[in-house]
Amino acid sequence: MSVRPEPWHAALHRLQREGQPHVLATQVTSAGSTPREPGARMVITADAVFDTLGGGNFEWQTIAAARERLASSEAGMSLEAFSLGGRSGQCCGGFVNVLLEVFPGSQASLAVFGAGHVGQEIVRLSAPLPWRVVWHDSRDDAFPDWAADQPRLTYRHAPDPGAAVAALPAGCHALVLTHDHTEDRTLIDALLHRDDMGSIGLIGSRSKWASFRSRLVDAGHDEAALATVRCPIGTAAGGTGGDKTPYAIALAALAELLPLVGHGERADQRGLDPAELRQIFG
Repeated sequence: MSVRPEPWHAALHRLQREGQPHVLATQVTSAGSTPREPGARMVITADAVFDTLGGGNFEWQTIAAARERLASSEAGMSLEAFSLGGRSGQCCGGFVNVLLEVFPGSQASLAVFGAGHVGQEIVRLSAPLPWRVVWHDSRDDAFPDWAADQPRLTYRHAPDPGAAVAALPAGCHALVLTHDHTEDRTLIDALLHRDDMGSIGLIGSRSKWASFRSRLVDAGHDEAALATVRCPIGTAAGGTGGDKTPYAIALAALAELLPLVGHGERADQRGLDPAELRQIFG
């Protein structure tokens, strides 16, 4: 276990901003002799711990419970009860309840292929969204300086399109808009072979897509697979004779993605049952 000097509130802010999976552990009640007071907090990730609830077996058990939930991507809240003289084997002998709030990180991911004008505007506009963005370009000098400061963004020199596509997580949404049509077609071919992408979008005209379709059919892709590719992207802006500026196309392309990504609330993300809270605090 790696214990970091960063205080829990700074770590929480950073991890939330970066979209990294983490757990906030808060001591909510205590009875008898306990290492810390109610309100004490710590933040736990898969490989690091920030701040402390007092140490000892009780803290180790809290960390283990948090990481078990992280490993299974169990979003939401759960309550852990510790009898320090029983479950935790600590001589102080008190009793503690710890609330675990699990944040699985950004569940939506977007891969942007191409760091040209439209690609840059897409990445800029996606910054406020709770998505993890991976930005690829085959040119090693294509990325702007501001990319280093954008949260939840990873940018990579990707001279091998097939390898870049193979590294994407399942369910990732992809937008293809490189500087080269041959590279675009190679990327679409590789993305279709994955068969587990969230969605695939390609910049260009309808005539470009007609040419690509013919070659992709020759490469073995059937009509059902080809129908999953959106081309052109951003039709609300430039695809029908409207505003064809990079900003307008990027804005329309992201608007098309929003209903595809979705952030529906699940029943297990609604918090603790009121009856359980009344029992704790009553």
